[in-house]
Amino acid sequence: MTLEERSSLVLAFARVFYVNGQATEQTVAAAEQLGRALGLRAKIMPRWGELLVQAEDKDGRLISQVAADPTGVNMERVASTARAIQEFDAGRLLPEAAMGAIAAISRAPPAPTWLFTLAAAAGAVALSVIFGVEHPVPAGLILVSAAAGAVLRRAVARYSANVLIQPFCAALIAGVVGALAVRYQLSSSLRLVAVCPCMVLVPGPHVLNGALDLINGRIHLGAARLIYAGLVVVAISTGLLLGLALLGASLPVDEAGRAVPLWQDVIAAGVAVASYSVFFSTPLNMLPWPVATGMVAHALRWATLTLFGAGAATGAFVACLTVGLILTPVARRSHMPFAAIGFAAVVSMMPGVFLFRMASGLVQMAGGSQTSLELISATIADGMTAMIITLTMSFGLITPKLAIDYLSERWTQTKS
Repeated sequence: MTLEERSSLVLAFARVFYVNGQATEQTVAAAEQLGRALGLRAKIMPRWGELLVQAEDKDGRLISQVAADPTGVNMERVASTARAIQEFDAGRLLPEAAMGAIAAISRAPPAPTWLFTLAAAAGAVALSVIFGVEHPVPAGLILVSAAAGAVLRRAVARYSANVLIQPFCAALIAGVVGALAVRYQLSSSLRLVAVCPCMVLVPGPHVLNGALDLINGRIHLGAARLIYAGLVVVAISTGLLLGLALLGASLPVDEAGRAVPLWQDVIAAGVAVASYSVFFSTPLNMLPWPVATGMVAHALRWATLTLFGAGAATGAFVACLTVGLILTPVARRSHMPFAAIGFAAVVSMMPGVFLFRMASGLVQMAGGSQTSLELISATIADGMTAMIITLTMSFGLITPKLAIDYLSERWTQTKS
């Protein structure tokens, strides 16, 4: 193979990792490993929107690039790409066949629409149980709303590549259904009928990958990932509040959630984790890990909140620290994107509801007619709570990962 062909092969493998949710450091390391197997010194330079590779051998040096937006999460593609690299290292995948193999992996379909829809509906209902839904009718409305949003997202994806339109449309449906529930007195003041279908749209893996990039000194890429996640949240909030406003409803900014029994919390958490794993196309043999870990994490969070009287941020930190300790070695061994598998395990702890309430408060203040000191205080409190929970969750998940990755690398260096 020529230098250009080998460089293109490394870039193709790196791109599949990059656009499907793998952490940047693991993407770079895998590309360098493949480069060495091809007799190259390959250096990957990731940016938002593109990947560059600098490939060198004894005959020369070449810089290539390819368009790559890191907006997707597909663990099946990532795992298949990692297995292909192992096959290549072992000599079971020939260089001539490798490009065809990675092209086939990159085209592997996500979860079918019926399964995606079922997962969205089940996940939204599970989140509503965790947040304290009390009656079957609101739960049924949440199921229908989330399912309709999932179908619409897949339909929109066929006609537009804009990554913000899908969550906006799904959130708009949730807002309209939530407003109808308010009008006909089928929803409590918590507005769970409107909020829970939107919770399944929150882009948690991108927040975690962005935080990892910042910690590893990739400032521009980390900031770009976080900005992207923020724009998705803005799109969700806009769709939700617009849907509510179309029928004259609004989202309260100061409503507290309801406590639920331990068994109910743990079972619902397991369903939510399984649903998110379907969103991320998790291989079936890997599904038990995030589900079991998520249920254990929720039990610890429930105990921290209920038995020890700690706050939501402390409970989320304890749960995420546990998830990080358990799933980091699993993600390394199975070549799964840690951000995806870790987020799936703690999805219901993401402070999406506080972000939506903060957005509602800002809209009400912009209107001017209902501005009061209580509204301002509640809006600020929601925003601060969301920020603190996000930071503690990220810290809890990332700290064990960094420590375990460091120890693993030192162990590998010692053995070699």
